[in-house]
Amino acid sequence: MAMDLTRRSALSAGIGLALGKGPGPAPRRVVSLNPCLDAILLDLADRQQIAALSHLARSPESTIPAPVAWSLPQTWETAEEVLLLRPDLVLASTFTPSSTRKALARQAIPLALFGLPPSVAASLDQIRHLARLLHQPDRGAALVYRIEAALAAAAPPPGHPPVKALILQSGGFSPGSGTLADEMLQKTGFENMAPHYGTRSWQKVELEQILANPPQVLLTGTPQDRARSLAAHHLDHPALEVLKGRMLRADFPQALLNCAGPTLIMTAERLARIRNTLPAGLA
Repeated sequence: MAMDLTRRSALSAGIGLALGKGPGPAPRRVVSLNPCLDAILLDLADRQQIAALSHLARSPESTIPAPVAWSLPQTWETAEEVLLLRPDLVLASTFTPSSTRKALARQAIPLALFGLPPSVAASLDQIRHLARLLHQPDRGAALVYRIEAALAAAAPPPGHPPVKALILQSGGFSPGSGTLADEMLQKTGFENMAPHYGTRSWQKVELEQILANPPQVLLTGTPQDRARSLAAHHLDHPALEVLKGRMLRADFPQALLNCAGPTLIMTAERLARIRNTLPAGLA
């Protein structure tokens, strides 16, 4: 992986259970401290509502950067930065430093705290919740509709047998059963092979397991992902060459695994495209 599991969890945690204020005036200066929340905020809020995004909003390792993110201020999650922006709502993850959260609480800054969405349904609920906090319920409903439409379009044809697939990221880590990635594989016509190798949540899969029982499709990070990672040698091990012709290897950006929200649209489209280009001999 291009990032360790703790950092991956911290990024993913930006779209979860929100603990925000009740009904009131629409926030006029919103600060996001998480790249996953950045993406949802950009989709739902008016431009003038956004006071700042997280410093990872422009990072291709963390998320799929939106062009508008480059025109907005950013912070590094420090209370000092946030307070200078005079926000009336701060969007934070459960991995936002507790010192920042406590400092904002002392200044009575409204803060919505988000955890990790365990499923597509939970992510959609969290979009609706954030839309209510922003007083943008129609935009929340529109984003939910787009995600559901993308999933419906990416679903396999009736009777299509599941394609055995494995997501293998830098360092050999793979998402097992009970993960959002596992659900996305299932919804787009794949069978996640990680549980067959004994993987739960995010755990390491050994090359010997892949060689003994290879998937039809191996989904790995892009060349750019591998160039940024110090642990990418696992993905380029020469032992995998013996599976050429028996297994399709496809690029699957690691940033698609870090967030839910609007990223689910791109994830569904990418997985469906890979499934539809599977060579006949492997289908």
